[in-house]
Amino acid sequence: MHKIGRNDPCWCGSMKKYKNCHQAFDEKLEHFRMQGLEVPEHRLIKTPAQIEKIRESAKVNIAVLDEVADKIRIGMSTEDIDRIVYETTTKMGAIPAPLNYEGFPRSVCTSINEEVCHGIPSPDIILKDGDIINVDCSTILDGYFSDSSRMFCLGNVSEEKRKLVQVVKECVKLGLEEVKPWGFLGDMSQAVFDHATANGYSVVRNIGGHGVGLEFHEDPWVGYIFQRGTQMMMVPGMMFTIEPMVNMGSHKIVVDKQNGWTVRTKDHKPSAQWEIQVLVTEDGHEVISY
Repeated sequence: MHKIGRNDPCWCGSMKKYKNCHQAFDEKLEHFRMQGLEVPEHRLIKTPAQIEKIRESAKVNIAVLDEVADKIRIGMSTEDIDRIVYETTTKMGAIPAPLNYEGFPRSVCTSINEEVCHGIPSPDIILKDGDIINVDCSTILDGYFSDSSRMFCLGNVSEEKRKLVQVVKECVKLGLEEVKPWGFLGDMSQAVFDHATANGYSVVRNIGGHGVGLEFHEDPWVGYIFQRGTQMMMVPGMMFTIEPMVNMGSHKIVVDKQNGWTVRTKDHKPSAQWEIQVLVTEDGHEVISY
């Protein structure tokens, strides 16, 4: 860690003297680091000015998902959803983060039934009665990123699918309750995992959440199969997504060989995911996007 003088300006950009700002915070981090615990670097700590900008991005992200919620219906194509996302995002002066990200061709991910994530919108994919769909929306506003997703149940969805969707939403809520300063990502992870498995479901292992705000995907990687008291410490200023992908059957997944993006359950059983963007605060947490 770069040494800063007590009377030097703090690294966070507050213009306060270091001793009156983040010195005690850094000393606490170093104390835990010396104990062998994983703690975040400064680059993962969002400053108050950055947080305000990310909140503005999140307002767009939430508004876009609200617009999808208002208009989604049986008979529309997933390309129609993509159009809603693109038009709403750009009308608000922002950019859809997925568009052209590492070659992804659309503005949003639409994952139906057994699709776990990264479903590509298409005019040929028509929403049907009984479908469940995850709409994963990410936004860039003035260079700041927000990210969240919601599940939608269309028409006469089976009780089995409805329960899956509801339980995953509960998993996110229980995980969120564990987001506290100086706790561990594993605390959140175990809460998610325990609730999913208690209901007979499996948690996807090698796809998870991530830091977000200054970039689309930042450290840390956030998994949902870890035990309490493990993984990186959660400290004030950290920001990441909680987005467990939970399968009705096996946790095993496959990636579509043709498009290289869409992830499906290997056993073709349904999967569900909700995603929120969370900030760790001095006394708990704040949901930034949902």
